[in-house]
Amino acid sequence: MYNQKFYPTIVISDLHLGTEHSKTRELAEFLKTVNCNTLILNGDIIDGWSLQKGGKWKKEDTDFFKIIMKMMENHNTKVIYVRGNHDDFIDHIAPFSFANISIVKDYVHEKNDKRYYVVHGDIFDNITSNMVWLAKLGDVGYTFLLWINRLYNIYRTKKGLPYYSLSQNIKQKVKSAVSYISNYENELVELARLRHADGIICGHIHQPADRMIDGIHYLNSGDWVETMSALLEHEDGSWEVYMHRNASVETETEDMKELYPSNQKLERVAFTGNSFHHFF
Repeated sequence: MYNQKFYPTIVISDLHLGTEHSKTRELAEFLKTVNCNTLILNGDIIDGWSLQKGGKWKKEDTDFFKIIMKMMENHNTKVIYVRGNHDDFIDHIAPFSFANISIVKDYVHEKNDKRYYVVHGDIFDNITSNMVWLAKLGDVGYTFLLWINRLYNIYRTKKGLPYYSLSQNIKQKVKSAVSYISNYENELVELARLRHADGIICGHIHQPADRMIDGIHYLNSGDWVETMSALLEHEDGSWEVYMHRNASVETETEDMKELYPSNQKLERVAFTGNSFHHFF
């Protein structure tokens, strides 16, 4: 029996169902321990790109939607599905609402006199927005990086070591990432300002974040491919970044301290650069 904790709003993104790297089981573990009024699925939940090129839909992927349906049934949870670039097939049906489910291209979340503009974030990525073929080429490279990460963690498991995101560490070494993330954040902050919002809630770059930028609250829900992270809203309107830890992702290790120093938030570790751009 799970001891469920209530949050008014939970935001997850970038699950990439249909890929072998999706941490669907870990997300299911998390969702079974919480309930909420509103669940925002902020893009790239279903990876249409992967499924188009032969990706496999697993039983765990179907189970994820069963859990969501249980949340709707047991807690009357409202589900907002915001389109991302990997699930851009939603463009053909959005906006669409049925019962407690809404499928949209963007969304405005309001609570405690605060207004947040919710969008996946790919609209400010010139490669994924304007050069889809190049983004898909980069997707191949990123998938290879995740494959190496998987092999590395099989080795660590055999040695009795906890999970470690080698791919995140490699991306952190790429100097162009800092400029890319900074530009991305600033563009979205300006979008929030234009929308007369107090904050922006996005995903896309697989980097969880919770910080103020020029008076705008910037929130990024991270992903369930590498960081296994989500955004949790508390009843007083405050937010926190949730980082999932399970049997294979345990307490903070020296490796994790090196990857996420205590004086550095969980952003600025994206990988970018021409053709080797994104799985994002």
